[in-house]
Amino acid sequence: MDRSAYASMSAQEQDHWWFVARRAIIDSLVRAHVPLPSDARILEAGCGTGGNLALLAQYGALDAMEYDEDARALASARDLCRVEEGALPDAIGFGETRYDMIALLDVLEHVEEDEAALRALGARLASNGRLLLTVPAAPWLWSDHDVLHHHKRRYTHEGLLDVVREAGLKVEVSGYFNSLLFPLAVAQRFAHQLLRRDTPLDARPAPLLNAALQRIFAAERHLLGRVPFPRGLSLYAILSV
Repeated sequence: MDRSAYASMSAQEQDHWWFVARRAIIDSLVRAHVPLPSDARILEAGCGTGGNLALLAQYGALDAMEYDEDARALASARDLCRVEEGALPDAIGFGETRYDMIALLDVLEHVEEDEAALRALGARLASNGRLLLTVPAAPWLWSDHDVLHHHKRRYTHEGLLDVVREAGLKVEVSGYFNSLLFPLAVAQRFAHQLLRRDTPLDARPAPLLNAALQRIFAAERHLLGRVPFPRGLSLYAILSV
């Protein structure tokens, strides 16, 4: 990502509505769909500046890898786990350690070889391990936000499942999320493109609005697996070998 994108992420991921609510949804997905032993080994592949590390460390012994040197330094400074240099698909690191859960959270869209990356991570799963994956959805929503974050692509649901199957992995559960705010987000993105505004799409809103958006987005954690959302800004999948 651009340096400005990492700086923005580091500054906002503790209290920006999107990051906070997404962590609540991730926690709900893990607790509902990922069978973890008491001595679980966890890997976050592509941890960025480390905003998810505190959450993931609750589930077991955590390792993390990150390609970008500046982001890796920020993640390491949180002092929550080992954070080592790594890249997908060929440099995951940590020897031959097998993991009970690997989290790949809004990372796959940055990787040129997405199928190879999933195949390599699948090879690092323990028996009965799970790969938790999130990616941006709706290719027709491509915008300056994707360019700033150096995305290679956005995914359709079927397109993501095709890549997963080609990588030799099984889909335990999958679907859209960030769906309740989808109409608002679409309107915002088109307005932003039309008016060519300089304010970043991911700028933190005023406190009251930030809190309201967080509550709405986080409320989806009670609906995932019960309500099949037909659309959303993001996709999730829990995969096994």
